Amino acid sequence: MSKSQYETYEAYGPRAAPPGAPGGTLPDPYDAEPAAHARAAEPVLPRQGGGGPPGEKARGHGEPGFPDPRADDHGGAPDGRAARRRGSRGGDRPESAVRRLLPQALVVAFLAGGTSAFVAEDKAVELSVDGHRRTLHTFADDVGELLAEEGVRVGAHDMVAPGPGTELTSGDEVAVRYGRPLLLTLDGHRQQVWTTAHTVAGALDQLGVRAEGAYLSASRSRRISRTGLALDVRTERAVTVMADGRTRTVRTNAATVREAVEEAGITLRGQDTLSVPGDSFPRDGQTVTVLRVTGRREVHEEPVPFAAVRIADPTLFQGTEVVTQPGRPGLRRTVYYVRTVNGVRQRPRPESTELVRAPRTQVVKAGTRPRPASVHDADHLDWHALAVCESGARPDAVDPSGTYGGLYQFDTRTWHSLGGKGRPQDASPEEQTYRAKKLYVRRGTGPWPHCGARLRG
Repeated sequence: MSKSQYETYEAYGPRAAPPGAPGGTLPDPYDAEPAAHARAAEPVLPRQGGGGPPGEKARGHGEPGFPDPRADDHGGAPDGRAARRRGSRGGDRPESAVRRLLPQALVVAFLAGGTSAFVAEDKAVELSVDGHRRTLHTFADDVGELLAEEGVRVGAHDMVAPGPGTELTSGDEVAVRYGRPLLLTLDGHRQQVWTTAHTVAGALDQLGVRAEGAYLSASRSRRISRTGLALDVRTERAVTVMADGRTRTVRTNAATVREAVEEAGITLRGQDTLSVPGDSFPRDGQTVTVLRVTGRREVHEEPVPFAAVRIADPTLFQGTEVVTQPGRPGLRRTVYYVRTVNGVRQRPRPESTELVRAPRTQVVKAGTRPRPASVHDADHLDWHALAVCESGARPDAVDPSGTYGGLYQFDTRTWHSLGGKGRPQDASPEEQTYRAKKLYVRRGTGPWPHCGARLRG
């Protein structure tokens, strides 16, 4: 068999016989005809256009009317080689015809086998890239080779179905979806996720986010580009609000607790506040208490104690003290803020303090002079001058407050401590003077801070 379908074969004709063969030549095996008895059985057809000897079969593509290509140009008898072939047909064998047809059959089989293999390797597949579909023919063995042939590059966040290593067969469908970054803030928690969905609704469904009743910062039909999208989602939550002795439960997608309270129909007034920060994110199942707050300011005035200073005085008897400058307490004013929460008074909280009046220091003179042995040691003093200074020398004199009375303005307690009875202004002038001398012996001029100096003229 020839190695090429275009190789040229030698012309048919008699071949030289091998040495010793009779006649010197061998008939051409490719010119062999069926046996003579087979030819005799065929019907005899007349040649079109006038024709040839009777009994000869028509030639030319197996149909009557075509001239014999082996006849000479004048339409006469065939040449001598053709005659020899016809003369030798009676001795042809069937094996000769097979040998003549075998090279042609092998060429046809080779071409048919190559074509079958070519057709078997070609596959018709449908490729969808981000929703764009097209049908193509490929020789790729698997999905990865197909994507490489088509220049489709995929990353870690892209989806390929079936996987890149899946073997391809004709009729397969391959889908590629590119990943899109989504900056998702879900119920106050921000995170970046990836999705292969083309719309917000598809992304929420892919991420398993319950969108029913939720607040979305973008419409569900909004398309997500390859560059991504920032999306804020607040799902619906149940929040219980307690206010004014009532409990209300609302379903809300509010961004803050304060908004959820307002959706419950609760109005915050004045200093009202909440049990949780109003700007915090409301959680599902959370209970919020409204605190009704009223407040007022109260002013409290408090005395400030004064200090006392003691000064030694040698002109006064020992044990005698004379207040030369009475002390006076100061005054401090404090403003308190008092809150009442849901009717309960809270502990007052000081807001401001000021010193309205400063305290005045008390100055006391303490005597260091030794005491006289008896009241007779006080007889030389000018008691009349003292009485004139204290009471105008009137034995029944009483001060406007009713506390002090008599010549020397005794108070009742001091009078009784000196042995007097009743009220000092009711005693005789002599008794009053006697009791005054006893008081001088005890305390000196201390009981008469303003007039005591008159005793010495």
